[in-house]
Amino acid sequence: MIRVGTRGSLLATTQAATVRDALRGLGEEAELVIVNTIGDKVSGPIVEIGVGVFTSALRDALLADEIDIAVHSLKDLPTAQDPRFSLVAVPERKDPRDVLVSRSGFPLAELPPGSSVGTGAPRRVAQLRLARADLEIQPIRGNLDSRMRKVATAECDAIVVARAGLLRLGRAQEATEVLDPAVMLPAPGQGALAVECRADAAASLVEILAKLDHEHSRVVSAAERAVLADLNAGCSGPVGALARIDAQTLRVEAAVCAIDGSRVIREEAEAHLVGPELLSESHAVALGRRVAESLRSMGAMELVGAVQGEPGLS
Repeated sequence: MIRVGTRGSLLATTQAATVRDALRGLGEEAELVIVNTIGDKVSGPIVEIGVGVFTSALRDALLADEIDIAVHSLKDLPTAQDPRFSLVAVPERKDPRDVLVSRSGFPLAELPPGSSVGTGAPRRVAQLRLARADLEIQPIRGNLDSRMRKVATAECDAIVVARAGLLRLGRAQEATEVLDPAVMLPAPGQGALAVECRADAAASLVEILAKLDHEHSRVVSAAERAVLADLNAGCSGPVGALARIDAQTLRVEAAVCAIDGSRVIREEAEAHLVGPELLSESHAVALGRRVAESLRSMGAMELVGAVQGEPGLS
C-alpha cells in the first residue's frame, strides 16, 4: 500500500486523489493520508510565517514514516534543495494562468474604480496595482472555497485565483476572465503538482513514481523555479514567471514588480533546442537563471526585498 500524504483542504485532497488514482491505474494499492499543516492552522501572512509553511508538515510525516509520498502544489515547494527528499514526479500540469472571479461579471479592465479585489499574494497585488491603480486591494487568505465565498457574499467585488484550482474542482466556468500573462504572470510552478518521497526511498517505489512524471511539465516548471531560486525570492516574492515550449523553442518570461505597482522589471529569453536536448531540464534551468541574472542587473533585488515590510500579504 502506498500512503499518499496531503493537506486536508478540498483542493489539496482532490489534487492528491489524482495521484492516488494514477497509482491505482498502474495496478498499485494507494490511499490518502491527511496531514495537518501549519499553513492550515494559522491566519498570519505567509510573507511573515515563512517559505515552506504548507510543505513542512508533509515532509515531517515522510521522515516519520507516516506516509510514503507527499503531494504538494509545486509553487509552494521551496526552491532550495533538501537532501533528505527527492522530487520524483511532476504530473501533467494544468493551465498555469490566474483568473478573475467578479460578482458583477466585469473583466479586470471594466471593474468600476474603487472596486475591491481580494488577494494576499504579493505577486498578484503588485501586478493588479500596476494594471489598475484605482482598485482597492483587499488582503485575503483561506482555501479556494472560502475565497470564492467572499465574492458570493459581497465581501469582495472580485478575487484573483489560480485557474488550475478551479479546473481541478470542476468550477472553471465560475471564472469571469482568464488573465493574460501580459497582465498577470503566474507564480513559478503554478498549476503543477510535486510528488516527493524520502531520498532513501526504495528503488521500487521510485521506479513506480517516475511513471507519473510528465516531462514537458517538469521542464517548464524547472525553468520558472530557477528564476525564483536565483532571485532568492521564495513563494511570497513579487515574482511572476512563465515558461513555454513551442516546437523546438523554450521561452521563459519573468517579471518582478514593486508592491505598490510603481515599477516593473520584465525580461524574457529563449533557447532553440534540437534533438534529445529539446526537453532537457538542465537547459531549462540554465535559461531560467539567465533571465534571473538579467533581472538582477536591472535592479530586481531591490523590489524583491521591499515586500518584506508590507503588512497583510500572503
